[in-house]
Amino acid sequence: MKSSRIAAAIFLAGLVGVAGVASAVAETGDKAPAAARSSEVEFPISCGAPAQKKFNQAVWILHSFWYEEAVKAFTAVTEVEPDCAMGYWGIAMSHWYPLWYPPNPAALKAGSAAVEKAVAAKQKTDRESDYIAAIATFYRDNDKIDHRTRAVAYEKAMEQVHLRYPDDREGGVFYSLALVATAPPTDKTYANQKKARAILEKVRAELPNHPGVAHYLIHANDSAEMAEDGLTAALCYADIAPAVPHALHMPSHIFTRLGMWRQSIDANRAATAAGLAYVREELGPDAFNGEAVHSMDYMEYAYLQMGQDRDAKRIVDELLTFGRANVPNLPMAYAIAAMPARYAVERRNWSEAAVLTLPPMAFPWERFPWAEAMISFT
Repeated sequence: MKSSRIAAAIFLAGLVGVAGVASAVAETGDKAPAAARSSEVEFPISCGAPAQKKFNQAVWILHSFWYEEAVKAFTAVTEVEPDCAMGYWGIAMSHWYPLWYPPNPAALKAGSAAVEKAVAAKQKTDRESDYIAAIATFYRDNDKIDHRTRAVAYEKAMEQVHLRYPDDREGGVFYSLALVATAPPTDKTYANQKKARAILEKVRAELPNHPGVAHYLIHANDSAEMAEDGLTAALCYADIAPAVPHALHMPSHIFTRLGMWRQSIDANRAATAAGLAYVREELGPDAFNGEAVHSMDYMEYAYLQMGQDRDAKRIVDELLTFGRANVPNLPMAYAIAAMPARYAVERRNWSEAAVLTLPPMAFPWERFPWAEAMISFT
């Protein structure tokens, strides 16, 4: 049944493209939504109507990991209503990237400050206080306690929120993300991921266009053993959040697992364009961000699997034109170093691999020796 579903999905995706494929997926027997008609994010808080509206919009952004914009959106909540505790909760949530890399000292400082403001704010209910207490466990004693221990503490705190308020769908969605983020990489039973998936599928039955549900289902199923179960979410997520670079890229995690190379290329081409447009509006025509180069890395790999070496080389050549990174980080460093290495190794051009050098753009490689080492190891 799954194999026929994948074959049908590949055929339909080729006809209508990644964005917009959700309505066609329904033909395969799955109940994927058509193009998003609403955000379906309803996170009731005790603040006034203007703050509530902005808060829902901010949570919508947060669910797609657009952290820079989420900070701005939650800050707007506190500007409308300075004593709205959950606005500060959102700022704290936006300075932590559960599935990416640990926050740097500046982000930890900003997140901790937001938690303090949330605790001090008077406008909050007991339920909202529980959300605030949960994120506080992550920031507390961050100079003494390691990142994973604090992340697990947050996951356990969100489990209690989920148990205390079982009808709170947002609580379940955020708890699911925490489960995926803290899943032990050595656990090949995928216990955390399966637990998260069960919660998310329940919410998905009620809110098929919820961005967090589709997004976190992709992450929960991002393994060779479970990828087929993430296909429906992958095929509809770009429709739900079509303006968000990360949302455009994420479906390709499942497409790559399933060998859907053309769909991966289409997804990552859109994500790259969106990521570059976003960063270059502020920093200029040679700027780039992590979302763009990560998507380019996936796109290059897909071209190579299809034997389209010239198209893969075009991706590497484009990388070499980049100048200014917005926020250098480890995933960005990995993608920059990996793309030239991947182009040589996938083609088995060992002489080319033997003389690889780092791309010429200004980049603080001294901060990322592991990524730089890939060039020599290759």
